[in-house]
Amino acid sequence: MTRDPVRDDDRETVHGTCVALGTDAVLLRGDSGTGKSDLALRFLALPVSEAGQPALVADDQVCLTATDDGLVASPPPTLAGLIEVRGLGIQTVSFAGSARLVVVCDLVAAQDVPRMPPDPWDRTVLAGSELPVLKLAPFEASAPLKLRLAIVAATAHLRGVNIRV
Repeated sequence: MTRDPVRDDDRETVHGTCVALGTDAVLLRGDSGTGKSDLALRFLALPVSEAGQPALVADDQVCLTATDDGLVASPPPTLAGLIEVRGLGIQTVSFAGSARLVVVCDLVAAQDVPRMPPDPWDRTVLAGSELPVLKLAPFEASAPLKLRLAIVAATAHLRGVNIRV
């Protein structure tokens, strides 16, 4: 019998925005109006680095599927390649059809971001898989770079290596 790479009952659709750096991704969570789409748009403007090309995976809703290789994020078909740009409406952008989710960033006010993350990082469970969680202030000028660093750090931790950004 061939085993399906998708584990049964480990699928979930969540409210949030997901962006990828190469094949690895971060899920941005927060209430409506907290800056998820805005931060994603600024992340997409980052230059390509050794870690990969920044790309949108999904805006507003993200499909999560647990596989033997980790948690995979993808857009719902009706929202693929669409992002809400405040003041311009729904815009079409290039997107990644899927990426491995390696970290979750909860968007919070600047005063609620700890100077240093807890050690070990906080964790959350999505679609039956446990992921590290960080807090980030979305409107800081450095927020897109912090996202890139969070993806690289989480990916390096998974691989047990040190990767340059």
